[in-house]
Amino acid sequence: MISQPVLFLILLLIIGFLAKNSSLMLAIAVLLFLKLIGLDTKSFSFLQAKGINWGVTVITIAVLAPIATGEIGFRDLTGAFKTPYAWIALVSGMLVALLAKGGVTLLANDPQITTALVLGTILSVSIFKGVAVGPLIGAGIAYASMKIFSFFT
Repeated sequence: MISQPVLFLILLLIIGFLAKNSSLMLAIAVLLFLKLIGLDTKSFSFLQAKGINWGVTVITIAVLAPIATGEIGFRDLTGAFKTPYAWIALVSGMLVALLAKGGVTLLANDPQITTALVLGTILSVSIFKGVAVGPLIGAGIAYASMKIFSFFT
């Protein structure tokens, strides 16, 4: 008999397939593979503890790669502060990083919220043709929204 976690992952895999979300499908395939070969007990807690930090590191490498290749240099940096749009982008980048920090806190303290965030991401990708940026920024927005909600209640 198929266990509830495996059934849940298979359901998410189907949704990921329908939404054409390759990142989600790959993540679920890795988790199912680890379960299948019996490494789930040791590896899942390790992945849960370290995975977000690894992901942030990989994203940071991707963002910094144009600097390493020379596509972005000091001239681009100084030119970036000459337009109002550049300043808006700078402030937006700072706000997103602060939101993501709140998202890390929320996911660490309330991991079951991840299910709702993943489902929301999948629905947005499949219905509205959104872009799956992962649960971290969604968790940050949720964290900020929850703080605002609790302030008024």
